[in-house]
Amino acid sequence: MIIETRAYARAGLLGNPSDGFYGKTISISVRNFGASISLYESPELHIESEPQDESTFRSIFHLRDTVSMLGYNGGIPLIKAGIKKFGDFCEDNGIRLPNRNFTVRYRSSIPRQVGMSGSSAIVVALFRALMQFYKVEIPLQILPQLVMVTETEELGITAGLQDRVIQCYEGCVYMDFDKTLIDNQGFGNYERINPALLPKLYVAYNTNLSKVSGKVHSDVRTRFDRGEQDVIEVLGQIAQKAADGKSALLEGRAHDLHQLMNENFDLRCKIYNVPESNKRLINAARTCGASAKFAGSGGTIIGIYHDDDMLNQLFVQLKKHNARVIKPFVV
Repeated sequence: MIIETRAYARAGLLGNPSDGFYGKTISISVRNFGASISLYESPELHIESEPQDESTFRSIFHLRDTVSMLGYNGGIPLIKAGIKKFGDFCEDNGIRLPNRNFTVRYRSSIPRQVGMSGSSAIVVALFRALMQFYKVEIPLQILPQLVMVTETEELGITAGLQDRVIQCYEGCVYMDFDKTLIDNQGFGNYERINPALLPKLYVAYNTNLSKVSGKVHSDVRTRFDRGEQDVIEVLGQIAQKAADGKSALLEGRAHDLHQLMNENFDLRCKIYNVPESNKRLINAARTCGASAKFAGSGGTIIGIYHDDDMLNQLFVQLKKHNARVIKPFVV
């Protein structure tokens, strides 16, 4: 029997990047793109590689372009780290695993390094497959933390909980990462929001504007840890946008998210060095009358459009910036 599992891309609606700093966010799963795992029993534990895992290139230019697009690591390190962390979790919790081996293969349609969390989707899908294979239950509220430490502790990737929470819970989720909550119970407060309450959303991405998340966040993390007041205050204001957005959605004021999303990005620019190429993408969307902010660390934006005419304008104007526009499929 072959086990097939899947996890989807995500987009931060409001509050990011405060999730890595004990803040608040609202995020959606974007089912237009996903990572899948195929796993079946075999005599030995075997991880099948994908083209991005290969070390043979046509030329130095092929290597350069591949590294620029996919980074230095493919999915194999993520798979290895996830299997190890799953084993660690079972051992730490007194779960005795049967002596069974498997072959695992991954696939992903999530655009790489444009802020849609392709790496964590692979790990989430892997944990789901391992849980099925070994018949192990991991509580839903615990799973995002386990996925995150797979990347942070095993691979040294700078990461927050938001991506992993929405990919585990799916749909639309409001998250409060209050430090006291995290310290006391190991996870935050996660509340599902009915996607039917969401306004009309678009997502646009340009792989030429890709950024490695850890590199983007490193300077602000250092300043936050040093206690720089301006950084702490701005991150607090960004977190408040998520809280205000939650109230607006639940009270039927979805149109309020237009201004909140714009303010979210403008606040981000106060503490992050946002490249001009990314700002031009944001400004092009806003010129059409839509709201626009980063969906993650850069390369992908998300916002609200009002009607089909505006959506068509977004298709035309953002194409000039080599960006593809989609309507996110949220369930």
